[in-house]
Amino acid sequence: MPLTAPFFAGRAALEAHQLARLQALLQTLVPANPFYTHKLQAAGAGTGIGNLSDFRQRVPFTHKAELLADQRSNPPYGTNLTYLLDRYTRLWQTSATSGNPMRWLDTPESHSWMLDNWAAVYEAAGVTAKDRVFFAFSFGLFLGFWTAFESAARIGCLCLPGGGMRSAARLQTIIDNQATVLCCTPTYAIRLAEVAAEEGMDLSRSQIRTIIVAGEPGGGIPATRTHIEDLWKGARLFDHHGMTETGPVSYQCPRRPGVLHVIESAFIPEVVDLETGLAAAPGAVGELVLTNLGRLGSPLLRYRTGDLVRAGDESPCVCASPYLALEGGILGRSDDMVIVRGVNVYPTAVEEVVRSCGGIAEYRVEVRSGLALSELSLQIEPAPGHDDTSALASRLESSLHKAFSLRIPVSTVSPGSLPRFELKAKRWIRV
Repeated sequence: MPLTAPFFAGRAALEAHQLARLQALLQTLVPANPFYTHKLQAAGAGTGIGNLSDFRQRVPFTHKAELLADQRSNPPYGTNLTYLLDRYTRLWQTSATSGNPMRWLDTPESHSWMLDNWAAVYEAAGVTAKDRVFFAFSFGLFLGFWTAFESAARIGCLCLPGGGMRSAARLQTIIDNQATVLCCTPTYAIRLAEVAAEEGMDLSRSQIRTIIVAGEPGGGIPATRTHIEDLWKGARLFDHHGMTETGPVSYQCPRRPGVLHVIESAFIPEVVDLETGLAAAPGAVGELVLTNLGRLGSPLLRYRTGDLVRAGDESPCVCASPYLALEGGILGRSDDMVIVRGVNVYPTAVEEVVRSCGGIAEYRVEVRSGLALSELSLQIEPAPGHDDTSALASRLESSLHKAFSLRIPVSTVSPGSLPRFELKAKRWIRV
C-alpha cells in the first residue's frame, strides 16, 4: 500500500485528484490574487484548464526573481496573497543562501496543509506517537523547523526543542530524555557526533534510531549517509526536502535510500530541461518545477525551484508508491554548478568523494572564478587520529582526479580551524 496516499490506485487516479485540486486552486486565485491574476491574464491562460498537459502548455513558469521583484515593488510581502492580510497568521523568510531573502505568509489553512505534508514524511520514516523527537536547531523565521516541530506534536510525539543550547547540552538532552528521532541538517548530525567524541560522550548510550535530515543534499549522498549512520552507531538516516516557498515536498523512499518521492497528492511536479524549459529527457538531469495544490493563501504555479533532479521511470516503485521518484534525491542547485576546464562539477559530487576518502573531519572548497577558467582547490581538516596529513591530502587529490579527470589541489589545516554549521553548510567559497 503506497504511503500517505492509499486511495490512489495508480497514476490515473492520482492525476484526476491533481486536476481537481488544480482547477479549484485557479478558481480561488482569480481575481483574488493580484500576482497570479495578472500573470495568467498576460499569458492568456485563464482558469479553464481541462487537463494537466493543457496546464503545462498554457501556464507560464514562476521564477524566484519575479517574486523578489514583486516584494521590492510592493513591500513588505508583495502581491502573491489571495486574502486580506488579517487572514494570515504565520511569517517565514528564506535563508538567502543564493540572494536576497524572501518573505512568505501563511493562513491557518495553508499552515495545516504543510503539517499534513510533514506527517507524510514522518509516516514514511516510521515515526509514531511513541517516539521522542529532538529538534537540534534554534527557532527563527525558517519554516522547516517550525512545521517539523508542530507536525510531530500533532502526531502525538514527545517534542524536545533544542533552541538556545550548545552542542554538548543538546547531546546530553538527547541522552537524558531518551530521544529516538533526531531532526537536523546532515552537517550538524556530523558535528554533534564530533562534539560527542570531544566531550567523551558515548553515542551508543543514545536511543536515536532515526535521523531525519534536510536543508542540504547530504542525505542523498551515499558516502555521507553511511558516514552519519556509522557515527551514530547504526541509526538510520532518512532524507527529505522542502523549501520556504513550498513547504515539505518529498520523503525518502522506505525501500530505496537515496530516492526521494515527491508528495504528489499535494504538488504537481515537473522535471524540465534547464535551457529549453521543456520536459527533460528520461533519465536526464533537469530542474524540479512545482505547483502547490493546497497553499491557497500564498500559492505557486509552475515554480522553478532551482533544484537539480533526475526522475525515475514511471513504473510503480518497489514501495508501491505511485509518486514521482527522484533518483539520488536533490543532486544540487542550478546556480551551484561550477565548470572547471570544461567539466561540470557539482558540490554533491565533491562531497561524495570527500566522504568516501575517510579521515576528514571537515572541508572547504575555494572557487577562483576571476580567471579565464574557474579553478577549484580544497582545504581539509583531518579527523582525530589521522596524523599523516600529507598522505591524506594526496589520497584525496587522487580520488578527485579519478572522479573528475581534474587536478584539484588539496591542502590540510589544523584541527578545529574550519567553521562548523548548525544550519545549511557554506563550504563553497568564491574568492
